[in-house]
Amino acid sequence: MIHLQDYGYHDDGAEDGELIPARITELHRERYKVVCRLGECPATLTGLFYHETVVREMFPAVGDFVLIRHNPSGDSGIVKVLPRKSKFSRTDFSGRGSYAKTVYEQVVATNFDYVFIMVSLNRNFNLNRISRYLSASWQSGGSPVIILSKADLSEDFSDAVDAAENIAPSVPVIAISTLTGFGLERLDEFLQPAKTIVFLGSSGVGKSSLLNHLANRDLMAVGSIRETDSRGRHTTT
Repeated sequence: MIHLQDYGYHDDGAEDGELIPARITELHRERYKVVCRLGECPATLTGLFYHETVVREMFPAVGDFVLIRHNPSGDSGIVKVLPRKSKFSRTDFSGRGSYAKTVYEQVVATNFDYVFIMVSLNRNFNLNRISRYLSASWQSGGSPVIILSKADLSEDFSDAVDAAENIAPSVPVIAISTLTGFGLERLDEFLQPAKTIVFLGSSGVGKSSLLNHLANRDLMAVGSIRETDSRGRHTTT
């Protein structure tokens, strides 16, 4: 049996008769993958959910805790989204034509504890970008951690660390290299059971490489970067 507390669940009073709590781990269009005490299973939204949910941003997102009606032989039914403690969202548009568009909030990730802000120690290093990510992190409800990746590319990155610490004195700043292993042990205090982490960073900063290292297997494709501007192809989803 799976213990949902290992996935950060703490609301033991939410279980309601035949409905059991679960966490959204994947979203593919209108189909979901959830994990609950009975294991992993596919899920879809129930008619009751559509009937009672009138606000678009309350549709399930990755990270949400939900109540489901479990179905051992098919899709389980998502009935309700439980309250969120943190979230990232973006503005989205729906409708057709210039007069038919509706602006709404699209929630993309929820219920995380830490936000790893990743900036590499090459031409990608930009204090203004870090400041924007910090603002978004604080607004989300998560706790930011600044990760300066690719430390192996710089002989002396102390000035970059100092500059990042100056714009966010209360935020941890950690220089790492997934190639050499430098600094990775400092991430251990955040990589704890029942804690959830999201990653922010532009293409080519090493998000996929770090995820693969932490998982000790190739979960994500790793792309190369251009030497002219240190930019890379988008690979992490």
